[in-house]
Amino acid sequence: MQVILKEDVVNLGYADDIVTVKDGYGRNYLIPQGKAVIASKSAVSMLQENRKQRTHKLEKIKNDAQALATKMEGLSLTIGAKTSSTGSIFGSVSNIQVAEELGRQGFEVDRKIILIKEPVKEVGSYKALVRLHKEVSVEIPFEVISES
Repeated sequence: MQVILKEDVVNLGYADDIVTVKDGYGRNYLIPQGKAVIASKSAVSMLQENRKQRTHKLEKIKNDAQALATKMEGLSLTIGAKTSSTGSIFGSVSNIQVAEELGRQGFEVDRKIILIKEPVKEVGSYKALVRLHKEVSVEIPFEVISES
């Protein structure tokens, strides 16, 4: 089944992308949640017309994302976590803590666009990928330290 995404869906695609999904996923989740519509001929032609009208607006959004990425380039975060005597963290550090720390630094970023590749369960240095736009992303190093 082919659907047109109305919004960004993690690990599937970005808004206005035409993607192929399994019938059940499309009918039971994407369409009822308002995240997609069926890619009929009329819907595809409307999408083409809307894309033509929005190219200038999308270029501005991409430029804004690029400007934010250049501001975030040299950024390095330090996140405190409660640890045991061996350096293991009670729980783990996730994209929520990274988003909060970015907010303290003056960058309001949605936690859903932050990707941490490996689980953070010990004190040390890690990297988070912030996907600001489908063509613009920035890698931010962060260090997890023991909180007293």
